[in-house]
Amino acid sequence: MTRDTDDIWQRDEIASPCVKLCMIHPEARICVGCHRTIDEIGAWSRMTPAARAAVMAELPARAPLLARRRGGRAGRQTP
Repeated sequence: MTRDTDDIWQRDEIASPCVKLCMIHPEARICVGCHRTIDEIGAWSRMTPAARAAVMAELPARAPLLARRRGGRAGRQTP
């Protein structure tokens, strides 16, 4: 009898939003890849599904907090 190993590894939880671009923005203090705070990243594995869902719901609104840097001539121009 063989076991389907996919069944063993399936978990009924919200996956991490990590995109493996881990760097904390110096002003916004959130990860530039997933937009979570350091505290949220550290606590993710211990969070309840409801707490994870709440963080996931907030992430899209955090993206505009990250200032996009422009280089060269475009970076010197005033908007």
